[in-house]
Order: sequence, then structure tokens, then C-alpha cells
Amino acid sequence: MKHTFKIILVLIVSLGLLSACGTDGESVEKNKNSGETSQGQSAFPLSVNDALNNKVTLDEQPKHIVSLIPSNTEILFELGLNKEIVGVSDFDNYPKEAADKEKIGGMEFNVEKIIGLNPDLVLAHESTAVSAEEGLEQLRSAGVKIYIVRDANSFEEVYTTMKNIGTLVGKKDEAESIITEMKADLESIKEKVSGISEKKKVYVEVSPSPDIYSTGKNTFIDQMLSLVNAENVMSEQDGWVQVNQEAVITSNPDVIITTYGFYSENPKEQVMGREGWKDVTAVKNEDVHDVHSDLVTRTGPRLVEGVEEIAKSIYPELFAE
Repeated sequence: MKHTFKIILVLIVSLGLLSACGTDGESVEKNKNSGETSQGQSAFPLSVNDALNNKVTLDEQPKHIVSLIPSNTEILFELGLNKEIVGVSDFDNYPKEAADKEKIGGMEFNVEKIIGLNPDLVLAHESTAVSAEEGLEQLRSAGVKIYIVRDANSFEEVYTTMKNIGTLVGKKDEAESIITEMKADLESIKEKVSGISEKKKVYVEVSPSPDIYSTGKNTFIDQMLSLVNAENVMSEQDGWVQVNQEAVITSNPDVIITTYGFYSENPKEQVMGREGWKDVTAVKNEDVHDVHSDLVTRTGPRLVEGVEEIAKSIYPELFAE
């Protein structure tokens, strides 16, 4: 794997990559009372099993929370926990209020700084839990409560994660409302594309030349393409795919979508100008579009926005105002 892709891959993973398999360990248990208040919110103390089946007990609703990955941060902000969030990763860029929070590092977080923020709860993530194991153990040794969030591999798993985080932080009702809205928005998108009789062939590029990568089956982007009635030309391959350019040219996609415009300039021009690609239907028709990677890789409330952006790129006539 070359240097260019390494940089982009690290960024994407740090932002909440949607392509890894989760576990069945993450769950929220009822406490010694009912597990909920009369209003349906979480009651404390409560015990939780995280993605790696670690049991975490919280005596009261967290008042100081540190998030180690942007997808967790976006969920926390959407739950209305701006005041409770005291630290976020260097990669956090949404919402704008995240910029005002203390930065605790990237893939290698600053243990001392986190401890100094005196958090009641640190939200980690399964995708980086192994590489961060030493730092997480140092936090646990200092008495910090850590909950490892599942690396979701489907919309249902995203909803479950959001529900569990909501329960964990005492915002169960808010989480349920967000999930209901996401489901409704997703159904609206699916309804708009439901009449498609001839699916367009789509090639999604997640890393540019010279080290071109795409996503095959068992990835979230592949699921998104299926949801919007499109065909992934890489669907016969599994996971992250290093691209053979001849194979893409032979597949002759109708639409090309890039997801690296935030990290690389002029993605459309890069694709359009490639030698040997001029006869590809998407290139001939200038049907090449960039979608912001955050919208299609973060397991959070903006995920449906990513689906809509993909759908608009493929079938713009169905989403005309």
C-alpha cells in the first residue's frame, strides 16, 4: 500500500470507516431498578457491555465526556450534549462547535490530557481499539470509564449504536427521535428511486491515482449503492479493492463517484484526464461527481445525507427541486 493511500486511509478510518465487521458484544443492560425513568430516559446506575464485551458501570449520568473519533462526536452533539463534551479528536470537524473543544490527539491520543479533563466517560471505537489498547489501559488504570463503540456494518447497527450511546448518556428518547427521523429520510430516498427499471452502473473511487482504491461488497458504500437502486461495478470483489484501471474501463460505468475531494484537489479533473478513460461512458458524459467522504463514512446522524448525495449524483433528475 503506497504513501498516498496510507494517508487517506488513516484519515478515513479516523473519521469512522464503515466497512469493518462488528461484534455482538455491545449491549446496554437494565440497572437494578427498571433501567429507565418514568419519562423513558435512562436511570442510573446502569451497566453496559461494549463492542469488545467489556462491562462498564456508570453510577450517574456523565457530565464530562471525551470522544476519540468523529462519528461518536457527531452523535453526542446531535443528542444535545455540547456542554458535556470536553474533549474530541484532532480530526473532528463537525459540527462547528467541535472546533471549540479541547483536542486530545488523533490515532495516538494524549492520555495525560484526557485524564486532565477529568472525564466521567470516554467513547472509544472498535475500529481503533486494538491499536489504541495501551492508551486505553492507561486510562482505565487512572479510573476513567471507557465505552468502546461498535464498528457498524449496516444501518441497523448504526441505529443500535446510536440507541446504546443515547441510553449510556441519559438521552435515550433523543436517540430514538433521531433514529426515527433518519429512517423516515432514508425511506423517502428509497421511494424516489423505487421506479428505476434499469440500474446505472457506478464506480466509486476512495483513493486517487497513482494508488487507486475502490470499495467492493461488504462495505457500507456498496450497501448505499444498493439502497439507491444502483449497481456497484466492484461488487464481485470484497472490501477495500486496489483498482486495476483496465477492469474499470472494461466495466464501463455510467457514473463515477469520488470521495476524496476534501483531501485531494480537483478529483473530477483527475478522473476525466486519465489516459485510456476517455471512452468510458461516465467520462464521455462528464458524469463524474465528488461526495464528501464524511457523509459516507461516519456512522452517525449525517449518514442518510451521504445516501442522498450518492442518489443525487446517480439519478439527479429524480431529485430536482
